[in-house]
Amino acid sequence: MQTIQDLVAAIRPLDQHKQALAAAHIDGLVKPLNSLGRLETLAIQLAGMPGLTRLDNLQKEIVVMCADHGVYDEGVAISPQQVTHLQALNMLKGTSGVCVLAKSNGASVLPVDIGIDCEPIDGMLSLKVGRKSGNIARGPAMSRSEAEHLLLRSAQLVPTRAAEGIAVFGTGELGMANTTPASAIISVLCGCDPHEVVGIGANLPAERMAHKEAMVRQAIEVNQPNSADGIDVLAKVGGYDLVGMTGVILGAGSCGLPVVLDGFLSYAAAIAACQIAPEVKNYCIPSHFSAEKGSQRALEHLGLTPYLYLDLRLGEGSGAALAMSIVSAAGAMYCEMGVLAESGISLKA
Repeated sequence: MQTIQDLVAAIRPLDQHKQALAAAHIDGLVKPLNSLGRLETLAIQLAGMPGLTRLDNLQKEIVVMCADHGVYDEGVAISPQQVTHLQALNMLKGTSGVCVLAKSNGASVLPVDIGIDCEPIDGMLSLKVGRKSGNIARGPAMSRSEAEHLLLRSAQLVPTRAAEGIAVFGTGELGMANTTPASAIISVLCGCDPHEVVGIGANLPAERMAHKEAMVRQAIEVNQPNSADGIDVLAKVGGYDLVGMTGVILGAGSCGLPVVLDGFLSYAAAIAACQIAPEVKNYCIPSHFSAEKGSQRALEHLGLTPYLYLDLRLGEGSGAALAMSIVSAAGAMYCEMGVLAESGISLKA
């Protein structure tokens, strides 16, 4: 794919014929009709994805976009900024939260340096165009050309990894202060006041919340992002990690493959992705309801209902890692359950 237009054009509708066949198959399994609820709906959604030829034993991977943010300098986070670098190293070791949760569900983790404020990290995939994005409270996070470049490079990761056997992708992120640009993106694209979406992030003290909200307002006022242009919003009030996640979502859709969203940051990226290419929503699987304040507003805008309610707010793709087990369960139900016609059981009244 050479252009954003090519990327968007590659995202096809779900195959309704295959979905109808899947629904009929599920209705014929050894169970009462609709008794497995949303698991059945998920299997039907997966069956309609043109990039999947089977639903069992799917290889899964969480792509974690790691980047620092210039708006950190405005005092909107309490963790030291170097934590981004240090935690990226832990991901490479397999000891971070997302890594252990992914391992428990048979998924791999691919950390990507898309803008960490450090020298190149040995053994870590890099898409870096800068060591951290611009301070959105003072100006744009990046130029539009940088945003388009990163969006395409991130999207191209998906067919590359799919060629290695990955069939289900998850979105994750790592970056101190990144709930501030995520709040700005959601405020702009959902048309809501920052007060509705600005939360505590990584344990920001209550007395500093008003300042964080003010910085989101200032970022929107200074940059004047166009709410009808998702790329403009990402470039002006987003960040490298948010652009990267948006690219993965669009890349999955272009390959006809499912993408499991994580929490608040993933919601922001998904809203941007759906603004750029509305058809991509059909490939999104919401994992969990993030404990971050603006989650309800963001999910209402997306029209998605999460599968898990666990008060998670770690980020990293941790919720997506947990939800991989639900994807596996939907596939197992579809492929391995017995069918009524062969069981000798009749469920007729």
